[in-house]
Amino acid sequence: MKRFDIFTLVPEAFAWFVDQHPVSTAISSGAAAIHVHNLREYGLPPHHEVDDTPYGGGPGMVTRVDVVAAALEDVFGESATRVRETRDVYVLAPGGRPFDHDLSLELSLSGRDLVLLCGRFEGFDARVEALLATGSISIGPYVLAGGEVAALAVVEAVVRHFPGSLGNTDSMLEESFSEGLQGMVEYPHYTRPREFAGVEVPAVLVSGDHAAITRWRRANARPSPWERGASGHPPTNTGGSDRNEAK
Repeated sequence: MKRFDIFTLVPEAFAWFVDQHPVSTAISSGAAAIHVHNLREYGLPPHHEVDDTPYGGGPGMVTRVDVVAAALEDVFGESATRVRETRDVYVLAPGGRPFDHDLSLELSLSGRDLVLLCGRFEGFDARVEALLATGSISIGPYVLAGGEVAALAVVEAVVRHFPGSLGNTDSMLEESFSEGLQGMVEYPHYTRPREFAGVEVPAVLVSGDHAAITRWRRANARPSPWERGASGHPPTNTGGSDRNEAK
């Protein structure tokens, strides 16, 4: 079983998620366990403060490293600086390693549990990543209000690689970015009605000629827009800014 621990200031963001396929299937089969921890519970008295103004000035608030350390120590029962020795601990941040199909597969095959740290405000004190994390992950060259959406994407992409998490294992053989499609985006799909608004399903797909259908599908797989950016230009720096995926 792979354990996922998510640290966040918005734990309710994950309430619906654990009941959805394929995550719910992975949980019920015993392939995954997901634990969500509220960082606010580890805030400083008297008002459970989790953030403070940044040194050097500037707008926004920064989540304190001591608050994150206290949360890690309470959950895992060891020094916060040692948690990453036996687990993959990642901050969700625009400047992190770009999250793609290969990284999702890498994390799914890792024998280590996965810990995700979701920031808010101006993100985490830089010492969170430097002292407590394995590294950081970015889901794209943009800034979000928090790391929760990024964490949802990471967990689902990782979980769907687990055996039995999908109803049909063949779904993974030729899906977007997979080896079966040589990293390309999956070909178009059609279903009933056969004609809609004057547009018909390609004749080859209803021909019954399976070899021709296979050729058509391979021919209609598309290069990944992430290779050179959707505009056709090289992708911009995934850092986007110095703020965490949480802003």
